[in-house]
This record gives sequence, C-alpha cells and structure tokens, in this order.
Amino acid sequence: MRLSTANLYDASIANLQRRQQTLAEQQQQLTSGKRIASASDDPTGAARAERALAAIGRVEANQRALEASRNSMTLAESALGDAGELLQQARETMVAAGNASYSDAERMSQANKLQGIRDQLLSIANRPDGSGGYLFSGQGSSSPPFLDKAGGVTYVGVAGTIQTGNLDNFQLSIDGRAAWEQARSGNGTFVTDAGVNSITGNPPQAWIDSGRVTDPTLVTGQNYRIDITGAAPTQTYSVTNTDTGAGVTSGPYKSGQAIVFDGISVGVVGTPADGDAFTVAPATNTLKVFDVLDRAISELKTPLRSNAQIAQSNTGRLRDIDAVMGGLQNVRSQTGERLNNLDGTETRLAALKQYNTQERSAAEDIDMVQGISDFQNQQTGYDTALKTYAMVQRMSLFQYIQG
Repeated sequence: MRLSTANLYDASIANLQRRQQTLAEQQQQLTSGKRIASASDDPTGAARAERALAAIGRVEANQRALEASRNSMTLAESALGDAGELLQQARETMVAAGNASYSDAERMSQANKLQGIRDQLLSIANRPDGSGGYLFSGQGSSSPPFLDKAGGVTYVGVAGTIQTGNLDNFQLSIDGRAAWEQARSGNGTFVTDAGVNSITGNPPQAWIDSGRVTDPTLVTGQNYRIDITGAAPTQTYSVTNTDTGAGVTSGPYKSGQAIVFDGISVGVVGTPADGDAFTVAPATNTLKVFDVLDRAISELKTPLRSNAQIAQSNTGRLRDIDAVMGGLQNVRSQTGERLNNLDGTETRLAALKQYNTQERSAAEDIDMVQGISDFQNQQTGYDTALKTYAMVQRMSLFQYIQG
C-alpha cells in the first residue's frame, strides 16, 4: 500500500512538472508572439521561417540599393536639366551674335557671355554626387571628371557606369563621356563646313547651310567637296566624292538653290569667289559640349571677319549647340526613364517583402486567439494536477500517522 502511494506521488510530481513546463512554454509564446523559439520546436516551420527571413534580407538590400540609385539619378537628372537651360542661353547668345549690324566689340561681349555659360556648365559637369564621388564620373573617380586645361576640357573620368551589383543591378552614376562628349555631329547624318579657296587659300566668300537628307537609301556616308568655279553671274558648282575621286554631279550655281546628290541636299548662299570650296563629311558621335562652346567663343573673338564667315560660323555653331543639347536631353530622358523604372521596382520589392514577412509570420508566429485558448486549457490542467498532488500528499501523511 505504501509502495502504491509512493508511485502515485511520483507520478503526480512528474505530471505537475510536465504541465508546469508546458504552461511556461506557452506563456513564453504568448509573451514573444512566437511559437518557435528554437529549431527543435518545429524543424519544418523553423526552416520555412529562415527561408523567409533570408528573402526579406535580400529584399531590404535591394531596397537600399534602389534608394542609392534613386538619389544619384535624381541628382543627375536635375544637373542635366540645369545644363540644358544653360545651353539654351548659349543658343540665344549665338543667335544675337549673328546680328549683321553688330560690331566686333559687341561680338566680343557675346563671347564673354558664352564664356560665363561655359564655366557654369563645367561646374555642372563636375557636380558632386553627395557621397564623395561625382555624378558624371562614369565608373568612379576621386577627382572631378572634367579637367579644364590649355587646349580645352578633357574627360579624365572612367567611361561607363557604376552598378549596384545586385540582382536588379541599379545604376549609380552617369557615363560623363557619353553624356558630354558623344553627341551626333552635323545634322545627324552629315556635316557641312567651309573649305578654303583652291586659288587663294582664303575662306569662301559664301557659306553653306547644314543640309538635309532627301533619300536615306542613297546616302553613302562618304566625304565630298563642292567646288565653285567662274565669276558671277555665270558660276558653276561641281561635287566630287573625295573618298573615290569620282565626280558626282555639277550644274549652274545659284545662291540658296539646293545642290542634291547621293540622297542629300545642301545649299550654298552668297556670292562665292572663283575657287571657293565647301566640304560634306559623314556625321560622327564625337561632338563635345565644351569644344563646341570653345570654338564659338574663339570665332566670336576673331575680328574683321567677313559677312560670309560670320554667317558660316553662326550656322555651324547653332547646329552644334542644338546637337549637344539634344545629346544631353537624350541622356536626361534615359535618366528619367530609370527613375520611373525604380518606382515600379520599389512597388514590386515592397510587395515581395510583405509576402515574405507574412510567410515568416505564418511559419513562426503564434495564433494569439488559439494561443490564449491553449494557455487557459493548460492552466486548467495544471490546476487539476496541483490539486491531485495535494491529495496525494494528504493521503501519504494520513497513512504515515496511521501506520
């Protein structure tokens, strides 16, 4: 009888301890909100939660990279907008400088104005990114990417761009060379310019316009020379392909009349001298913002130019300013598109993070309603076990006294 009571006593103690441990575990779950404190609690659920946590970490890393890219692209887009406004001012200055009534001194004043615009543009091209680098440094540079020295502005950055290197590979910088030094020259297909008189070696007494494409299928992408021969009013023109040496076309010259050949059309304006020549060359992606402005400034500062030289200069420089403006605007549009893409990616990443957060919660979080119910049931069971233990204690003591 005493042995049976001892066994009952031991069983009650074990049951009480087991229920007490379970109650403590459930109380801990209610306090932390987690049903998994260690992997041993639920290996499958713990693995599921770990996968979700790792995914959340990757998403958050992408979100940080996205924000860094957004900051850089926003600053770059703003800088490109500022540059566009300054180039528009430069264009207006060149238009004013083309006034036929201007004196050399007045054109010098316009040149000084262009110089100020150029210096402001250089400051924009070397604008810091706020993180110790420069917006247009390409693949990175600890010093300003554009160096102003004798002979002009030189790009000393590293061509290309910096990417975040994550799955989405967000862009962190702008290729300064592509933005500032690779505009399409001329009208985008070919470049016209004044040559020299084959007899006197002087600049032409007429000027050539920027031309246009009349039939893209006939454009050869080769070099040409237009020669004017004879004295007005019975002058003629002849077009020679200087790459092949072949004559292309010829005809009577008339000021402003279109000269059409190989899918392109150009016009020579004015009264040229016998032997005046003009060139047509294929366009290239080598037009540089600062070279364009430096050439315009230099030409405006040159005194005693003829009306034809002034007209040729203004026509060419306005064309070039339009080209570099278009190049910067293209880069700005691409930057704006990247910003729009970042907005879409941000929405996707936020949704992905929310999904994985819910996945983690489903794997390891406790259902509070169910948890409270289970805790109350365990509390009831524990109270019952405690009463049983008390009864066993009383029974043992009575038997001990009676024994």
